[in-house]
Amino acid sequence: MLTCRICGASVREFVDFGRQPLSDAFRKPDDTSEEYFFRLAVGACESCAMVQLVEEVPRDRMFHADYPYHSSGSALMREHFGRTAQEFLETELSGDDPFIVEIGCNDGVMLSAVHEAGVRHLGVEPSAGVGEVARSKGVRVLTEFFEDSTARAVRDEHGPADVIFSANTICHIPYLESIFLGVDALLKPDGVFVFEDPYWGDIVERRSFDQIYDEHFYFFTATSVRAAARRYGFDLVDVRRLGVHGGEVRYSIARPEARVPTAAVAELLAEEEARGLVTRETLDGFAAGVAGIRDDLVALLKDLKDRGGRVVAYGATAKSATVTNYCGIGPDLVSKICDSTPAKQGRLAPGSHIPVVPSGEFAEPYPDYALLFAWNHAEEIIAKEPAFRDGGGRWILYVPEVHVVE
Repeated sequence: MLTCRICGASVREFVDFGRQPLSDAFRKPDDTSEEYFFRLAVGACESCAMVQLVEEVPRDRMFHADYPYHSSGSALMREHFGRTAQEFLETELSGDDPFIVEIGCNDGVMLSAVHEAGVRHLGVEPSAGVGEVARSKGVRVLTEFFEDSTARAVRDEHGPADVIFSANTICHIPYLESIFLGVDALLKPDGVFVFEDPYWGDIVERRSFDQIYDEHFYFFTATSVRAAARRYGFDLVDVRRLGVHGGEVRYSIARPEARVPTAAVAELLAEEEARGLVTRETLDGFAAGVAGIRDDLVALLKDLKDRGGRVVAYGATAKSATVTNYCGIGPDLVSKICDSTPAKQGRLAPGSHIPVVPSGEFAEPYPDYALLFAWNHAEEIIAKEPAFRDGGGRWILYVPEVHVVE
């Protein structure tokens, strides 16, 4: 029987994406080593409602010195984290000698603004490569995984934190108990733990199944986050819907005696109950919808190939590993993936082995169709490539359904 990583109750599996590779394991063309695969399946706890992966991938396989994702790669995300830093500076970090810790600071996109403001800070980042990029911006970085022991060491050296922040990281961490123990040890009595991650409600609504891959172990809702927080002696005190990364929620966690939950918490909890986000009917309907997208996308790509259409992909995202491997899409249907990340260029996409090339090759020459894996940045990307559409090129998107943008 599958058991919940949070509360130990039974978990019902509802979708299986089959054998999947590590989503960021882009291979050199001459690499003949055995590729790591795992079963990517998702279940929901029948007690605390936490949606979670069935199988855990060892963390050091995913987050290491060569981890290729850089948060600063998108102008949209740079703006988002700039606003986030400014909000903290004007509110939680406006007192006497404030201190903020970021779990998973990546390349320092948020903390660099905090550093420029002269505020004490520390990024806890296990991936050494992106951590070095953050250091080059003046950000103070500890190259470690955040857990109970790490937090205690940080407090001993720097004192308690006013804010512990994390973006697109807490959902990666199966061992939430150690995270909350660490937060309890490091956070000031009246401090706040703020994290933002993909929202299960948006994933269900948009059928954005590619948000499900090895790094995303949990898929949060206000209901499941509140249950987890209370289990570890905290409470959910605020929520905010965010438009980034295909739909996220920013959760604010504090000690129960420190802050009163806002009206937004009750509103989102009520909305989730009304929508039945983890009912059997909703979850089975999601799985069926995802299977339909797979079938429609493969049928479209095969039809375009049969008619002589040239298709490339845009954005070698972690999400694209789920799409290509679940759908069985390889170089026969999509000749290459154009991407701006140097660490991915000249390599092969995980599992599918589709070649990844610099984004400049997108126009050499333009294809007939472009499969947009980075659909969560569609507006930004399409606006950046007007010559493609002006020349008759068409974008293929698959969220919330397969469609061609004329």
